[in-house]
Amino acid sequence: MKNPKRIKENRDPRNSIQVDKNHYFNLLYDTKERWSSYWYQIHEVLEQNPQSILEIGVGNKTVSDYLRKVGIKVTTCDFDKGLKPDVVGSVLNLPFDNNSFDLILCAEVLEHLPFSEFQSALKEIQRVTRSKVIISLPHMSLTHFYIGGKLIPFIAKAEAMLKIDFPLARQFDGEHYWEIGERGYSLNKVVKSLQGSGFKVQKTYYPSENPRHQFFILQKEIKQIGKTPKT
Repeated sequence: MKNPKRIKENRDPRNSIQVDKNHYFNLLYDTKERWSSYWYQIHEVLEQNPQSILEIGVGNKTVSDYLRKVGIKVTTCDFDKGLKPDVVGSVLNLPFDNNSFDLILCAEVLEHLPFSEFQSALKEIQRVTRSKVIISLPHMSLTHFYIGGKLIPFIAKAEAMLKIDFPLARQFDGEHYWEIGERGYSLNKVVKSLQGSGFKVQKTYYPSENPRHQFFILQKEIKQIGKTPKT
């Protein structure tokens, strides 16, 4: 699907805006699958019961608006000032002190950076969160199987999902530099990058309603500094 009004003049991810702000306000962008992704973002945030969160990448503010209405203190951050975030800044250099937020939500953002910048962004996120991080990333797959059914009344239906990746090479399309499942970007590689950036991966999954979005629920790992033994 082509994105409207893509901005191509400067592809440096640190100082270029890839799409016009109107990109986020139409039904070509807000498909039924994306609305289900909003639900999962909100659900995962509420499961963690945070008092304060930072949302990196505001999009059309659907998620942040909902979370504010249920009483969560939300700060939004984006480097596109045209989207009117609370704070203008880059995920590569977040303008916040260490441990500023209970939770950070970063949904469908980090693929807009070259993979060489992935861990740098993760380490900034790890620095700013006190505890939890929820990330989603696109997971390209040519084949997806879903089987669900209810055999016995009053018993939850059984579900099974399977994705089969066919690693194809990607060329930068003006937005995504990489996606999980493409050549050189396996799910295992992404998980290792998350772990190498100071996180424990508590859960990862893709919703049946939108298998292109891979979710990661992360716990910040705190290095224990031992006492210096007496001599």
